[in-house]
Amino acid sequence: MAEDTLTAIGIGNHGATRLPSVEVDSYNIELKDDDGFLGDRASKGAFQRILDGWRKPLRQNGDDPFGKTSTEDIGKSTLDAVLTGDDVGAAAVVHSAIEDFAQELAYVTRRFMKTKAWAGTECIVVGGGFRQSRIGELAIARTDIILKAEGLKVDLVPIRFHPDEAGLIGCLHLAPSWIFEAHDSILAVDIGGSNIRCGVVETRWKKAPDLSKAVVWKSELWRHADEEPTREGAVKRLTKMLKDLIGAAEAEGFKLAPFIGISCPGVINPDGSIEKGAQNLPGNWESSRFHLPTSLIEGIPVIGDHDTAVLMHNDGVAQGLSEVPFMQEFERWGVLTIGTGLGNARFTNRKAKAKKAEKDKDSEKAKDKDKDKKDKKDKD
Repeated sequence: MAEDTLTAIGIGNHGATRLPSVEVDSYNIELKDDDGFLGDRASKGAFQRILDGWRKPLRQNGDDPFGKTSTEDIGKSTLDAVLTGDDVGAAAVVHSAIEDFAQELAYVTRRFMKTKAWAGTECIVVGGGFRQSRIGELAIARTDIILKAEGLKVDLVPIRFHPDEAGLIGCLHLAPSWIFEAHDSILAVDIGGSNIRCGVVETRWKKAPDLSKAVVWKSELWRHADEEPTREGAVKRLTKMLKDLIGAAEAEGFKLAPFIGISCPGVINPDGSIEKGAQNLPGNWESSRFHLPTSLIEGIPVIGDHDTAVLMHNDGVAQGLSEVPFMQEFERWGVLTIGTGLGNARFTNRKAKAKKAEKDKDSEKAKDKDKDKKDKKDKD
């Protein structure tokens, strides 16, 4: 496998713990309590179960403001509209669900904060599809208040980029910085349990070397869950989507880097294989006979005049990486992504860590200097 994947990992390891801007302290932690996996308490499905729980007694009395519509069929936009609508009863039901969900998210956050990997976390970015709604924003804000009221010194903030684009933009932070000097865009892939999204990410590196102004210039979405393809069929479709984007980018005059960044569920091994956590993807992506980076390089051997390089990391990590430019005031920070499950990753900013080390070194020197002065004074 190592010989076959040499080209794919030529500019770095997949699932790396040391990236250009941050160190990835942990990701994809699977915490449990007596009721099962902790992530199940703060997911999209968890919110639906909570909302359904508040509807149940009203439904029995014929007072359910949502009528006979199943909770799963009530979209986020509908719930958002209820919050500002005239039906006070319906708004009260939704607010009750938000409060309960916030309590669950606070519980889960506390558990993460108690782990060794998350110790000292100063800020947590919350992403995922649930965040892209008013109910999600309220739940995050309420959770932040609950934690602060309990004395936890941590900020909970919504992710800045649209969750559909954050994973693509985060892939920029997988690439070595020298790529941006000669190219103005990259290809990025965000693989999920229901969708695969590909995009051309414009770096805007000359305007903002920290990549804070990066944007998705063009993207394509394929909802593979509707078609239930084979693994090979999914890779073939993904390759075609990328080739179409390459053509569009070249026609527009972009200087596309010979680099593909991939955001993918699960634990990513250094050789690009997936150890676990890819059970929702089409086919068996955890097989020792399957290697996505190599498959893509076989389909797209060159981009422009250069050999294609591929780097892959966990989807929670990639989404969190989109926040790197905005987390520089913190040394340790994390991300929670609320979707089908609860993605998680914890980071340490390398610049902040280096500054702290230098500060500690200067402090030690000052102490040694004061000690020398005191010793000299005592001798005199």
